[in-house]
Parts: sequence; structure tokens; C-alpha cells
Amino acid sequence: MSHLDTLSVHAGREDFSRLGVHAPPIDLSTTYPTPDLGIGTASFDALVAGEASAANPIYARLHNPTVARVESAIAQLEGMDACVAYGSGMAALTAVLLDAKSRGNHVLAVRPLYGTADHLLASGLCGLETEFVAADDIAAKLRPDTALVIIETPANPTLQLVDIAAVVAAAGSVPVLVDSSFAPACIQRPAEHGAAYVLHSATKFLSGHGDVIAGVVSCSEARAKPLRTVRAATGALLHPLAAYLLHRGLATLNLRVERAQANAQTIAERLAAHPAVAAVHFPLLHDGAQAAIYRKQMRGPGALLAFELAQGYAGAAAMLAAVRLCTPAVSLGSVDTLIQHPAGLTHRVVSEAARAQHGIGPGLIRLSVGIEHVEDIWADLARALNAAVSAGTAPRALASA
Repeated sequence: MSHLDTLSVHAGREDFSRLGVHAPPIDLSTTYPTPDLGIGTASFDALVAGEASAANPIYARLHNPTVARVESAIAQLEGMDACVAYGSGMAALTAVLLDAKSRGNHVLAVRPLYGTADHLLASGLCGLETEFVAADDIAAKLRPDTALVIIETPANPTLQLVDIAAVVAAAGSVPVLVDSSFAPACIQRPAEHGAAYVLHSATKFLSGHGDVIAGVVSCSEARAKPLRTVRAATGALLHPLAAYLLHRGLATLNLRVERAQANAQTIAERLAAHPAVAAVHFPLLHDGAQAAIYRKQMRGPGALLAFELAQGYAGAAAMLAAVRLCTPAVSLGSVDTLIQHPAGLTHRVVSEAARAQHGIGPGLIRLSVGIEHVEDIWADLARALNAAVSAGTAPRALASA
């Protein structure tokens, strides 16, 4: 199997014939009998050391077969040796950071990033010094103790693109982590451009139905071992029921993304022509160097876009209050359309100065376009845009964020 459409359906199901099942079994055991102490001890040592499996799973914090199946599936989709699944995207990022400390104390990160990831890095909670730099400055900012370079492309929430191969070249021997949550494998495979780690908030497109919290990191087997050790020690293993739902979601991933990004293209073009909208950020609408990066590393624009309202915060608040089909909520990548205000929600923990520097202003709206009929989505947005216009011209507009 080499085509992603086939892999998304069949990957991680290689043992089904042997098991005699057609749907993935869910193993909810928290502990496993160990009548043979020798086998039990050897299995415990192997799992704590980060091995992918052992003769006996011992305890669900160390290993779970249902989780292992979806890890295998995602690794195949990303074109990498291994995948390690966690209880959330932030748990996945934290594990990579904790492992990075074994190599050094300095991290380079390119903004914008997901707001909570930015906050975790800036806070130093993982005991690392994070330096936020432009992608073009990475080579000049490397230090002997630089342990990791972090980028997100397309970036949350502005859809800014970063040239993965260029960053990998600039980083040299320092591993590069790419948060590709906005662009699943059918759109972008960072490993093809040299990324050492590919991180997804699997809550988003990979599961796709708004009912799973999960995070995954795909990488080489050598890099996966310490990540499993961190997971075992911190108790961050993905729950098997969530793993089952995530695996089920993968089967329709490509179909969902194909429909959603077609809708997103139509919506982006209409927003760009609307008088209430000052700017639209969407990969297909990028020009210059950003357009060149898009052509180089993406197979499609994805289903995320952002747009700036001429009416600023007052217009944004009015629009969120006025939508009826679109759901005003954080998160993304679901089958339904989600709309939210980054400066007030997902990126509120980012400093005001950093938000301003990277275009996360009071009038910016992020839209995750779903698979509904595009005319219904647009009708809802058009109504809400009229409300935004009215709010912007009202004598007493809402207070500025």
C-alpha cells in the first residue's frame, strides 16, 4: 500500500486477519497478569526503556494494544518509522521538550505558533530557554546547547507558511519539530522535507469529529524510544477509547479534507471580495515567497483560513454572536465549521506585543471550514458579516480588546 487514500483506510489493521476481526478491538485493561515473573520483569524493563512493545504489556500506562495500532497507522501516513500517541497535543509537545533537555537547554521557535504552545515555551515550565526568531535567522541563532527548533506551518492562526527544508538546512544537526496540525498527511508530509519530528494535535483533522483529545508525534524509532519513556513516567498515554475513535477517523481523513478544503477555497474567495473584510489569509491566496513555499511543500490549501474585519473587535464580537450554522468555538478540523477569535481565545496567553507583531489583531477571525454545503456556510457568514458591519458603524461599539 503506497497511496494515502488506501493507507488511511487500511494502515494499523495488519493483524485483523490473524485476530479474526473487521473492526479494531478496544483493549480497556488497566493491568495484565504476569504469572511468569521472568517474562514480566523483562517486559517491564523493555517498556520503561521505550521499546514499542514487549511480551507482556504489564500496565496500561506503559503500553496499550489499541493505542499501538493507531500509532502504526499514523506513522505509515507520515512516512516515518514510529509514532507516539499522547493524551493531548500539548502532552505530546511537552514530551518532546522534556526529551530535548538531554541534548541542551536552548530552543529556537518561529512565531506564530498555537497560543498554548507559545505560552509553554515562553514560560520556561519545561526548564528550557526558548528564543523566538524569524525563520531566516535560525542559522545565526544556533548555540552549542540548542536542542530543538520548532516551527508550525501553516501557522496558527495566520496561515503563514514556513519553508521546512530551508529550516532543516539552517538547523544543521539540531532536530526540527514541525507542528503540522493544520495540514494532515494528505496535504503535507514534513518528513519528506527533513523534519525530525512531526506533531499533530490529533484532536483536529486526524480524528475529525470533535470527540477526541489526542496528540501524536511521528519520528524515527531511535527518537521514539525516549518519548515513550517520558510518556510512561508522566502518565500521558492516550486512552484506548480515544485511540479507537482516532483510528476510525483516519479512514475518512482524505475524503473529509478534500471536501472541506474545496469549501474553504470558495469561502476564502468570497470573503476576499466582501467589503467588511480587510484581508484574507489562505494558502491559495498567498503571493510571492509564501506562494512559492505553498507550491513546494503542500498538496492542497487545507480547510483553515483567517480574515481581518475592517470593524475590528466590535465587528468580530458581533459576527461571533450572529452566526447560527457555524459554531463559535475553539478547535478546528472537525466535520462542522468552527469560527473563533484568536486574540481573545486561543492566543490570549500570548503577550500582546507578540500578537501585534505577528498579525493577531483584534479584528482577526479564524475559520475552520467543515463539510457542510458551501452555500449554507456562506449564507451564515454573509448574515454575520452584515452584523459586523452594523456593529462597526453603531454609535457605541464594543470595547476594544
